[in-house]
Amino acid sequence: MFRGINTINLDAKGRMAMPARYREQLVKSCSGHLVVTIDTNHRCLLLYPLAEWEQIERQIESLSSFDPMSQRVKHLLIGHANDLELDNSGRILLPQELRQYAQLEKHVCLIGQGKKLEIWDQASWTEQRDNWLTENSTEGELPEKLRTLAL
Repeated sequence: MFRGINTINLDAKGRMAMPARYREQLVKSCSGHLVVTIDTNHRCLLLYPLAEWEQIERQIESLSSFDPMSQRVKHLLIGHANDLELDNSGRILLPQELRQYAQLEKHVCLIGQGKKLEIWDQASWTEQRDNWLTENSTEGELPEKLRTLAL
């Protein structure tokens, strides 16, 4: 389970050190094998342990080839998916094309989202988070499942 926010620096080659609290979990659950792809809703990357990604990939592949939205999802998510492996120093190398898509500079945020992690440029994350916090939303706009959630 991934949770919390970590601010991390990318090195000149585009490598990112995974926080120590995730390394052991990743080695144990997937032998350090990961998959990174783009998020189709935001300019960030999605990072999955290999086993989690394989489940999602099967679901995506089962979508109809005749539905334009399904085709779009297949092309974007599977087409941009890259296999990664933790190196001996606990780092991953993010492909340049994906770094460009997410507009990743030196400072990035790693956001835990349960079974996956999101990788954001720090300035983009701060701006998006602030936008979410200032959005006007009324109780009636929340989906039923969220209205019953007790925090």
